[in-house]
Amino acid sequence: MTRTIPGLHHVTAISGPPQANVDFFTRVLGQRLVKKTVNFDDPGTYHLYYGDSAGSPGTILTFFPFADAGPGRAGPGMASAYAYSVPAGQFDTWMERLAGDAIDFDGPVERFGSRVITLHDPDGAPVELVETGRDAVDPTDGFHSVTLWERDIAPTAKLLTDIFGYAEVGHEALDGTERLRLKAPGDARGAVVDLMRSDAPSIGRQGAGSIHHVAFRAESNEVQLEWREKLASAGFGVTPVIDRQYFNAIYFREPGGVLFEIATDPPGFAVDEPAETLGQSLKLPPQYEPLRDRIEAVLPPLKVA
Repeated sequence: MTRTIPGLHHVTAISGPPQANVDFFTRVLGQRLVKKTVNFDDPGTYHLYYGDSAGSPGTILTFFPFADAGPGRAGPGMASAYAYSVPAGQFDTWMERLAGDAIDFDGPVERFGSRVITLHDPDGAPVELVETGRDAVDPTDGFHSVTLWERDIAPTAKLLTDIFGYAEVGHEALDGTERLRLKAPGDARGAVVDLMRSDAPSIGRQGAGSIHHVAFRAESNEVQLEWREKLASAGFGVTPVIDRQYFNAIYFREPGGVLFEIATDPPGFAVDEPAETLGQSLKLPPQYEPLRDRIEAVLPPLKVA
């Protein structure tokens, strides 16, 4: 059987001060803070993970919050937006609640036959809600899609179709913006990738409000190694497997320049704390546990509702 990527595992972005970020994603979007840890490459900074109540793959949005981060801006060679899937029949309720809470949003507009609204997080980054979700217990049904802004759509489309196993399912062009939609087989969360090309001049830069990388799912460590071998054989510069405590990760750049990750489903976010209390305590990887007092003295306090 030919191996295919089932969909997104997580999306990682950069934000400004962490408290505003926590307030927006837990209170406005109703996400659960499922892990409060540190950037493994910079332990003086938080790494915050949001998701559904179980911290399921395909629902996870993570942030590196930097209090002094300059503003970022999406451009070619970057992921420009992520979209949540709204449970069936709740799209109008979402719009009514946002309007009632005086939270601005753009739209709705129609994209590939579905209504889409866009609100913005505290750093101005777009957060899209798409009316395609299944019934769900949580406020959203996890990710619907991610948009990659490309100078040339074709090479990235070839990677997604020929290697990842995605299929082209739609094409739209409007006002100088072209979108090619690709979808993974099955109905896993985050199965859709939109490749966008725009005539609008823009130079992207990393900073608060920008997406750092996009992570796809591997169902096991063994499957991840298969993907690593397949990508290396196709000429991609893939990193060795890196232990991220809650998943193993490999990284590479897709042809347009976006940083891709393939992350394993196991062991998951309950590996170091009970599922009932996910996100309540600061969790550190073993190498930083001896430095806990020093790290906690540097990190700003966070209040989670």
